[in-house]
Amino acid sequence: MLKSERRGASVNAYLVLRRRDEVLLGLRQNTGYCDGLWSLVAGHVEDGEAASAGMVREAKEEIGIEVGELKCVHIMHRKTNRLNVDVFFECWNWEGEIKNMEPHKCGELKFFPLDQLPENGVDYNVWALKWILEGRLYSEVGWLSQSKSNF
Repeated sequence: MLKSERRGASVNAYLVLRRRDEVLLGLRQNTGYCDGLWSLVAGHVEDGEAASAGMVREAKEEIGIEVGELKCVHIMHRKTNRLNVDVFFECWNWEGEIKNMEPHKCGELKFFPLDQLPENGVDYNVWALKWILEGRLYSEVGWLSQSKSNF
């Protein structure tokens, strides 16, 4: 019997920073990944770090704020050239002034109405925001011939 090989997944944390009916997005640049597209504040969770702790760290590093209460609002199991587990955290309150702490990676930060997201958004971020609004906690993207499905 052949044993299947196990490989670790990349765990990524995303911040759905809310202000009324708006969400904060950053315009990616000079990263080599989705440059020129609007994205949620996000980052890789480091080894030995909980996803929520990674989100707190990334919010401080990328936009200079201390996030308030985080609520997990969506989990996406996404297959690209690697396996990804994406955890989306919603936050309504924070301390500090939102500031672009990584201008070499982010061209601009801007709040967008959830019903008027930019056309040049990172596709799976846009899908996740739509599914969050629909109350869907879990989705799978990139499986079965690169289709997307949700539950």
